[in-house]
Amino acid sequence: MLLVLEIRRLILLRELAVRGTIAAVAEALNFTPSAVSQQLSQLEKETGTQLLRKAGRRVQLTPQAEVLVASVGEILDTLERAEARLQAAATGVSGRVRLAVFQSAALAFMPATLRAMAVRFPGVRVEMVQREPEEALRETWARDFDMVIAEQYPAHAAPHHPGLDRRDLTTDAIRLALPPAAVSLHPVDSLPGARHMPWVMEPRGAASRHFAEQLCRRAGFEPDVRYETADLQAHIRLVESGNAVALIPDLVWAGRDTSCRLLDLDGRPRRTIFTAQRLAGAASPAARALREALTEAVQPPPP
Repeated sequence: MLLVLEIRRLILLRELAVRGTIAAVAEALNFTPSAVSQQLSQLEKETGTQLLRKAGRRVQLTPQAEVLVASVGEILDTLERAEARLQAAATGVSGRVRLAVFQSAALAFMPATLRAMAVRFPGVRVEMVQREPEEALRETWARDFDMVIAEQYPAHAAPHHPGLDRRDLTTDAIRLALPPAAVSLHPVDSLPGARHMPWVMEPRGAASRHFAEQLCRRAGFEPDVRYETADLQAHIRLVESGNAVALIPDLVWAGRDTSCRLLDLDGRPRRTIFTAQRLAGAASPAARALREALTEAVQPPPP
């Protein structure tokens, strides 16, 4: 006898595997937690198999549920490939691309990219959301976004998620940003010389924070991190006002002047900026057009 399973319930099971809790699934899909639980209970009845078991206040997937989740991923990949091929067979380029991007890339690349897309491909709707890179990579793998612009710092590999196609866009130098001489309280002309200065860094867990702390430790000191913020524009203001020093990638300076003094670091470290999208959607003409527009946007203008 052929077992007929409801695809929407199977997707809920996969969402639970991806997001970890019923509450997170409910929030992501605009359901109530009780509705999610009811649908998963119904799926257990359809399969005649226990799919969830209690683990404290949470639930865990059984091995049988993991088998189903893997199959659902294959089904969703097949549907995404079919949709991409259907779009490719159309006469014009149209569709929607959901893009996750971190702050400095949004400021440096996206105005020109969005303008190019609007002129060349008016049938493509680009939806952009600012996200921290590591979070955005996972969310793209989880199908919350179609594409992500992310970053990788030296000696700190970006998280790997199976089924994502990564392509490098560009690199930029990372320099020590120091207050202008007029407001500087301590003369600094090197990284070791900044050992007694207050620092501003991104919150713990960020790749940039790990890179910055390791660089300072290799220089022989523990940085005095007095200020934490993910907003690099705030980093700049704190440095320009003489309140802190920071390690700033060059991309942040695109389209703006600064009074900061910028010092090259030993070894001239560079950050890599890349795009990633699911392989299943690689044939999408809209996503391909967006990647091409991004590649053009990061190229320096001709002399």
